[in-house]
Amino acid sequence: MHFKTWLEEYYFERYVLDVAIATLEKGGTASRIDTYQFLTPVNAWRFPKYPSKTVILPPDVCLSVELEKFIGANETYLREPGCWLGTWINPHTKNYYLDISTSCKDLEKARQTAIDISIKEGRKIVAIYNSKLAQTVYLWNE
Repeated sequence: MHFKTWLEEYYFERYVLDVAIATLEKGGTASRIDTYQFLTPVNAWRFPKYPSKTVILPPDVCLSVELEKFIGANETYLREPGCWLGTWINPHTKNYYLDISTSCKDLEKARQTAIDISIKEGRKIVAIYNSKLAQTVYLWNE
């Protein structure tokens, strides 16, 4: 990302730290990189729009550094309407997932859309998540 002033850069750095902290505290987040606002809990199912761009990181990385890299590499996609920077900590592996999230209100439609996207992109979406219900639905039995 390119900044016109130091202040703009500092706001971005603060946003990245806020995302890293919220991810560690809550297990995941969704936020807009253009407004630095976090998505409030909504009754909709969130999943990666572009699973081939999802980054999976081990729990020992510096999350804020990796977030900056991910945002820089995917800025155009993250600025699309209906897309958010999504973070998630897989409770089984403790790995970090960074993705370009989208959502769908209907569970079955979200599940099928996520499966269809997985097949189209050649990379499985592990789960979909509803922040209002605090519920994760895993898509594959493995």
